[in-house]
Amino acid sequence: MLCARLRPANQDAAAGSVEEVSRIVTQLRERWPEVSIVLRADSGFCREELMGWCESNHVDYLFGLARNKRLRKIIGAQMHQAHLLHQSSGKAARVFAEFSYRTRKSWSCARRVVAKAEYLDKGENQRFVVTSLKAEQWAAQDLYEKFYCARGEMENRIKEQMCLFADRLSTDEMKGNQLRLYFSALAYTLMEALRRLGLKGTAWAEAQVDTFRLKLLKIGAIVRVSVRRVLLQLSSAYPWKDLYTHAFHALRC
Repeated sequence: MLCARLRPANQDAAAGSVEEVSRIVTQLRERWPEVSIVLRADSGFCREELMGWCESNHVDYLFGLARNKRLRKIIGAQMHQAHLLHQSSGKAARVFAEFSYRTRKSWSCARRVVAKAEYLDKGENQRFVVTSLKAEQWAAQDLYEKFYCARGEMENRIKEQMCLFADRLSTDEMKGNQLRLYFSALAYTLMEALRRLGLKGTAWAEAQVDTFRLKLLKIGAIVRVSVRRVLLQLSSAYPWKDLYTHAFHALRC
């Protein structure tokens, strides 16, 4: 996790993103000056300010691009081809295209756009992404299916933090709710470390945070505290005692 910031809802989805990205990129490059950075996000972040900043600071990007009549018209031939493929096979059909595109007012220059023309049983399904990555680096289909669609895994990490009460924002002040979000972010960082270090090589090495929170931590036990030690007494019928023991020894200093 690199950022957890609460923002008012009455503003653009990308508001403040340039400042946050600039801070994060600066810190990364202080540690790894030659590292290649690609910023990947949905269409809510497809803004000239953010794309322009990336281009000026040698950061690549891959953003979703909202559909409009011009874009749909450009891929009309590919959409027709996908329709014919669907009619012949009876299955979902995809045809990919790429082209240089510039908005009439908001963009400062033309940029590479990759389009997915897909025809499903329910009808047309077009999707567009805009990127600074060159065709030599990523072909159109791989760019969309293997790189952009992998963004869904990041969404899973956000959902994991929601399992740690990131949505408990019920105070009447922004700063109070931000503090709660920080606590949730800290909890996620600890849980992620537990999974990465304590559960490495086990069946839960890739489990969701909520899974091992409930099965590994939220369990009944007797705690006995003496001068010399803290003793945990777990039920002999506890089904995951081997995983618990593994995590204990992996984390023990």
